[in-house]
Amino acid sequence: MEIIEANVKELIEFTSKLNKACDELNTDLDIISVLNHKAEADFSKGVIKTQHFVLSDFIFLFEKLEAKKNLNADFILAYVYDVLRNNHFANVEDLGSINTLISAPEFQKTIENISANNRITKIQKDDNPYFCFDIFQRKHDEFFGFYQFILDKCFNLQIENIQKFADNLHIKLRESTKVIPEDDSLEKTLTELQELIGLKEVKKNVEDLINYLKVSKIRTSEGLKNVDITLHTVFFGPPGTGKTTIARLLGRIFKHLGFLSKGQLYETDREGLVAGYVGQTAIKVEKVINESIGGVLFIDEAYALTQGLSLNDFGSEAINVLLKRMEDQREDLAVVVAGYTEPMSEFINSNPGLRSRFNRYFYFDHFKPNELLEIFELFCKKSDFLLTEIAKEKLLETFEMLCEKKDESFGNARVVRNLFEQCVQNQANRIVKAKKISKKLLKTFEEEDIPEPNQTLRLVNILN
Repeated sequence: MEIIEANVKELIEFTSKLNKACDELNTDLDIISVLNHKAEADFSKGVIKTQHFVLSDFIFLFEKLEAKKNLNADFILAYVYDVLRNNHFANVEDLGSINTLISAPEFQKTIENISANNRITKIQKDDNPYFCFDIFQRKHDEFFGFYQFILDKCFNLQIENIQKFADNLHIKLRESTKVIPEDDSLEKTLTELQELIGLKEVKKNVEDLINYLKVSKIRTSEGLKNVDITLHTVFFGPPGTGKTTIARLLGRIFKHLGFLSKGQLYETDREGLVAGYVGQTAIKVEKVINESIGGVLFIDEAYALTQGLSLNDFGSEAINVLLKRMEDQREDLAVVVAGYTEPMSEFINSNPGLRSRFNRYFYFDHFKPNELLEIFELFCKKSDFLLTEIAKEKLLETFEMLCEKKDESFGNARVVRNLFEQCVQNQANRIVKAKKISKKLLKTFEEEDIPEPNQTLRLVNILN
């Protein structure tokens, strides 16, 4: 078998998107906590990232579908492993060495080592070793597309939906992973809202909206007329400030108040709505909206639908279809568009239809230094770590410097997440040399585990 240039280019595009999507999901504290609590302990001596769970799922797929594996499969697995675990992207200039590598007798041993060393076993043993169904709950369409790619390219299987995916693996799915639990309630949802760090103005916005909806219900029950209610909302603000979390809570609130039938959250962006061929964008948007009916459709960086439009761009087609369906389904669909303040303002004002559909606006501000510290401590709590007082002081100094020098692209909770992971690595480098490793040693972040503030600032500037 010889790998050709087209194969490498396709893998570079696929793994770039996959790695980026994993990085974004790593900032979701809820899903990371769920996945880590289902995993058998001590896989990575710290928090296990989405990349590791996805790679583990791919390995289990290879084992399950070994008999259907095609000639390209082992190379694809090795390439995906190199990106997800080593963040290394081989390119077309490496084609000669790639072909030499895969033709060597030792290559099969490499595949066996990858499979043996990168499985994550679930604590509760059952016939479903996969973590993907929890991941699909947060990023359904995008991540399912990645699994579809692997099934297609490695096993020549075309799987159209999650049910067929589960059937092929002989897994019995629970009832929709996207619908909120039966034991959920408005009280639980509001408690979660109040427990969120910061977001004072947004919490007030949500409370005002709840009061408005409650009174509207009462007016209807008394036979009084109401102003037309629209649940469509615009979220303005920088990344990492809880916009997705609030959108998810709004879905549950709307459901409990009787304004949505299901309350689920469907997340997407320009890539999930816009196709590259005439007539395909409308089909894509219709599919997304049909999946979202009964809940909240959350469109991140929505301004990308109108930025840089050209004759060959189909973003305007996506908006036109979206506007029509928002009106047609307004009684059982809430659309939330989100992104940076200035480009989102331009987006809303770019089309009279957008201005008329959205009449409620939430403004998300950057977290303050003490709130960033609280978020870091929350990461610690969820992953069984403790901070010494001097380590806490160093972190606060770091967050004060970051906030002083931030711009609108500052990642807030995402920056905290990256810093937390660096601290986990620093702590591991420190304690691995210890003669006696105690539980307290494993749990504690010391001052030396926290990077110097200037070092963190440089890293943030590079990542931004």
